Amino acid sequence: MKAVAVFANERQLRFVDHPEPQILSPTQVALRVREVGVCGTDREIAAGAHGTPPEGERYLVMGHEALGEVLEVGTSVTRLRKGDLVVPTVRRPCRDMRCRACAQGRPDFCVTGEFGQRGIRAVHGYLAERVVDEQRYMVPVPAELRDVAVLTQPLSVAEAALRQVEDYQRRLPWAEEFEGQGGRPPARVAVVIGAGPVGALAALALRVRGWQTFIHSREPRGKKSALAESFGVGWSSRREETLEELSRRAGPIDLVLEASGASPLAFEALPALGPNGVFVFTGIPGRKSPVPRELGNVMPGIVLRNQAVLGVTNPSVDAYRAAVQDLALLARRWPTLLPQLLSRRPLDDARDVLEGTARGFKEVLSFEA
Repeated sequence: MKAVAVFANERQLRFVDHPEPQILSPTQVALRVREVGVCGTDREIAAGAHGTPPEGERYLVMGHEALGEVLEVGTSVTRLRKGDLVVPTVRRPCRDMRCRACAQGRPDFCVTGEFGQRGIRAVHGYLAERVVDEQRYMVPVPAELRDVAVLTQPLSVAEAALRQVEDYQRRLPWAEEFEGQGGRPPARVAVVIGAGPVGALAALALRVRGWQTFIHSREPRGKKSALAESFGVGWSSRREETLEELSRRAGPIDLVLEASGASPLAFEALPALGPNGVFVFTGIPGRKSPVPRELGNVMPGIVLRNQAVLGVTNPSVDAYRAAVQDLALLARRWPTLLPQLLSRRPLDDARDVLEGTARGFKEVLSFEA
């Protein structure tokens, strides 16, 4: 079958004739891949910056943001049937039986670091005509979300981040005053660093939760800023104002969610975080540019202002389910705007998409185009 793969040692991206996977256990499900979203991680893998093929193989089939249609199910599969739409998760457990996280189905908290990630590390991805995996890694998607369901994976990262932010906000001494609101402290000002898919979707998730939300990006005002503002999300260009200036305009920043992967912009944001604030990394600093040496100057502020800094990685099934629920909410609230986040291209354009630069919030490779 046709697939898109990267040959890591040769740093080459190619179409390959990949062996078609078959159902080998009663709990497995076979999917016809409908479309696959492309993000910065995919472009880094295509460029040879990272990405690991399965053991003993020359190449890695790419793609980790997929929407599939069930083709066939194993005899013990009960939750899915032929024709259902599903989004498969990314991370797979390590094989170390001493890892309590993976043993409990939470490889996002793996303690050995030997987890696999489909399309990223040690497990083939979804840029192939057919894939097979266990039922427990597949999240059903309602048919009415068909046009936007490929956004589930990037939104799941935001969902995992926001869940942890809510936990951190409960540490505040006045949080108990808001038990009648589900135990959540009052949401105030949030800044999302980066205007990519995770950033845009995180901003929308924050917006529907009542946060005053801004996207802070290196990009000047244009189509992206106009679309963001149509959702009620503010736009702040680094070319026009610093985060300190944004803070003076909008008020103390309670949450900074970094979704750019660009170290300088991310670390510049730390001093702008308000007292008791939370800073979330969803990318890995240092891949695109060096981590600033001045980071040590930021640490006293983090301690003295009682701030929290945390990281979020490819999340569990629960975060995917939450993402599907929020997608339904977003689709009802902005039925004509949400699809505008997507730019679909045929699979034959895979090399241009993976080796080029993003043209919109989310580029998608479609097996149906």
